[in-house]
Amino acid sequence: MSLTMENKQDIFDPRPRKFIVWLFVVSSTIMFGGFTSYYLVFVASKGKGHGLVLPDAFIYSTFVIIASSITLMIASRCLRKSNFKTQRVMLWLSVILAVVFGFIQFSAWGNLVKTGATLVNNNAAISFIYIVSGLHLFHIIAGVGLIFNALAGSYKNIPLAKKEYRMEIASIFWHFIDILWIYLYVFLLLNR
Repeated sequence: MSLTMENKQDIFDPRPRKFIVWLFVVSSTIMFGGFTSYYLVFVASKGKGHGLVLPDAFIYSTFVIIASSITLMIASRCLRKSNFKTQRVMLWLSVILAVVFGFIQFSAWGNLVKTGATLVNNNAAISFIYIVSGLHLFHIIAGVGLIFNALAGSYKNIPLAKKEYRMEIASIFWHFIDILWIYLYVFLLLNR
């Protein structure tokens, strides 16, 4: 029995799209790995690191982004149990926590500037902090977009497979962002 063109369009296959997200995660991992490798080589050649006491705001933002990953995991579980109301609440909480993370990052940058650590200065290691945290912030913006996509899907009357796909894509990307920030923060703490 052959499928008509109309029936073929009704079949939803998320694998190619998931593959693209995984490619982006891997390429971003390589990019940030390259930045941190460059930092290590730079510091070794100059004999000094950034020498800064990182703002406490960075540790607070770390707790906030971990909390947002937890709320996103709860939202995924609620979707699997068809508890759509709680899923929406958890997705909204994830978005709010992500925005709070961004504001805390800006606050941390402000504290760095107050201590004299500007983006353009004599120590490229200090500029590195702004570059990697800024690039991470761009990833946060993309992640919030994916969470909003999952949230919009939870309100729409679309097939459950598409709702699950949106949720899974948002979860993959957001948990990657969470792990990436923890890596960057620990890296900066250990390589002063």
